[in-house]
Amino acid sequence: MIRVVVADDHTILREGLVSLLNASGDCDVVAQAADGMSAVELALKTRPDVVVVDISMPRLNGIEVVRRLHKELENTRVLVLTMHAEEEYVLHVVRAGASGFLLKDSATGELLSAVRALAGGRGYFGAHASKVLAQQVQKPNTPIEDPYRDLTAREREVFHLIAEGLTTKEIAKQIGTSTKTAENHRFRVLDKLGARNTAELIRYAVKHGLLD
Repeated sequence: MIRVVVADDHTILREGLVSLLNASGDCDVVAQAADGMSAVELALKTRPDVVVVDISMPRLNGIEVVRRLHKELENTRVLVLTMHAEEEYVLHVVRAGASGFLLKDSATGELLSAVRALAGGRGYFGAHASKVLAQQVQKPNTPIEDPYRDLTAREREVFHLIAEGLTTKEIAKQIGTSTKTAENHRFRVLDKLGARNTAELIRYAVKHGLLD
């Protein structure tokens, strides 16, 4: 059986994916997550063969989820399943370590084929992603900006918590640190992303697809 973790913040879609995979005959969904941090934590705990992850999720964006799992779980492969068709998302997740990329309007059979391919040690990129990657090979010098820029792993967590409207005190509690330390993280996030306040940070997050 292929052990799978599914991460998507839309409950109906996530539960539909879980049912589809469990009914396939060769997949077993060992955990499901509604946000990026939970996806990382559950994957580290269960060590699945494949993680199916969305890009836009609360607490931690899918790009960062891919990056962390690629670094921490050598034998786990990540399939990005998203509505975002923009070419920069394909390139970001591939550079972060994703082994597959599909759009959410793909056929269910293609999703199962992708999961099986990743579990077998192969990559799987849908027609759209394959076209984007081919174009990148032809034009390798096309600049693609990392939306997180040079934020540290902790600052990326704080970035999402700020964008979701948490106060500095709430952020401190969420990440298990002092209010002063959380305030320092907040200042560095705003400074590195060139945002003067929370409103500008939220606009930045929405513009770069880091927040629904």
